[in-house]
Amino acid sequence: MHHDHTPRRSVLDQLRRTAGDPDRRILFTGATVVTMDPALRVLSSGDVLVEGATIAAVGHDLRAQGAAEGAVVVDAAGTILTPGFVDTHRHAWEAQLRRIMPDVDDLGAYVTTTLLGYAPAYRPEDMYIGTKLAALTAIDSGITTMLDFSHNSRTAAHSDAAVRALLDTGIRGVHAAMGPHFGSWDHQWPADVARLREQYGSELLTFRLATLATDEIAGPDLAYGPALARFARELGIGVSVDAVFGAPSSQAVLAWEREGLLGPDLTLIHSTGLTSEAWRAIGASGTTIALAPTSDAQIGLESAIPAVDEALSVGVRPGLSIDVEVALASDMFTQMRALHAIQRMRAVNGAYGTDREPVRIGTADVLDFATLQGARTNGLAHVTGSLTPGKQADLLVITAEELNNMPLNNPVGTVVLGSDARNIDTVLIAGQVRKFDGRVLDVDLAALRAEVTASRDHLLAQAAPGTTA
Repeated sequence: MHHDHTPRRSVLDQLRRTAGDPDRRILFTGATVVTMDPALRVLSSGDVLVEGATIAAVGHDLRAQGAAEGAVVVDAAGTILTPGFVDTHRHAWEAQLRRIMPDVDDLGAYVTTTLLGYAPAYRPEDMYIGTKLAALTAIDSGITTMLDFSHNSRTAAHSDAAVRALLDTGIRGVHAAMGPHFGSWDHQWPADVARLREQYGSELLTFRLATLATDEIAGPDLAYGPALARFARELGIGVSVDAVFGAPSSQAVLAWEREGLLGPDLTLIHSTGLTSEAWRAIGASGTTIALAPTSDAQIGLESAIPAVDEALSVGVRPGLSIDVEVALASDMFTQMRALHAIQRMRAVNGAYGTDREPVRIGTADVLDFATLQGARTNGLAHVTGSLTPGKQADLLVITAEELNNMPLNNPVGTVVLGSDARNIDTVLIAGQVRKFDGRVLDVDLAALRAEVTASRDHLLAQAAPGTTA
């Protein structure tokens, strides 16, 4: 965006000055616009007009139609505009324990260390700081919507703190609440979810029920079934089910099918090692899938192979997610690349030595999963996930003329395979500027660092003996 003759600072000043104006207009001009809208596709030199919280228009030379009048004009030449990325499942409260166990061997070790060891030591303020750090990091790397699978809801105060962190960062948050696996807690969940939604629900913050697939890990209270399904339906919220693995989960899926508990408002997370019968039921019901490509492969969950082919074979286009930062990367670029590489490796490897033609996904597929399909999976396809007029203005300005991206030859390839957080120049969420000129706005890094470190130190000191290897 170095073509801009108006210094960037004065553009930022205008954006800050007008931030409270519900009718504020921002016109991005001269960008390569990757809309992720099947009807609008890619505009090689396009403009995007934002009015208030929404996308008003996408097209060529909107100035000619008067779009610049009274608008803050941002010269976006040399950049790619895309929808914000959508994270369909992250345990945000764990962020101050980042990379503390980078080579964790299996699910059991993670559960023992994090959920049994650290989680009971969390105070509400630890929930707040972990969730806030995760959300700010998400914004920094272009994730505008984050489903926070908040499974340490020990008390109402713990939940309030996690929700407040989402609100304070300005991210489009989905608070998916679940009681903790282990340790003492108030058993206010799931009933408390009704209060949370009543108290905090808004255009920017929605709620879901978070559950586990079976009672193997933490007992029957947290397992999805008729009672929790009924609770969610009465409240009119979706359900996200974690730890969907292997034979026991496959049997559970078929039981849910018989009970009428599958459908588009249900998200199954991971879904590794499921039977073809379970996949048939998922596809037939329009149930959504959240893949965690690095989590499945790196931690080794069941088959350790992200279930993208299985999902696509029954007509389900999955969303993508980060999962646990205690052992994994925090950003969506990593998820897209890992899935792209793993699926293509599998496809070619499966056909190697035969005369079969490998069926490979491409960069456009994983970008679709990271944006529009993630929004659909989170129940927000009508709100975000594509640069479609009428949707909320959740958008990214990605630099295409930096060292790592020049020259711009293929915009989708550049976003998926070339870019990283340093290329996320600008982030808008609901029309509000959250990152500009490569910096997340309104974050006191020194103060944040002190809070994060103090919280981490508390958790290490208080954690169950034997937690820290």
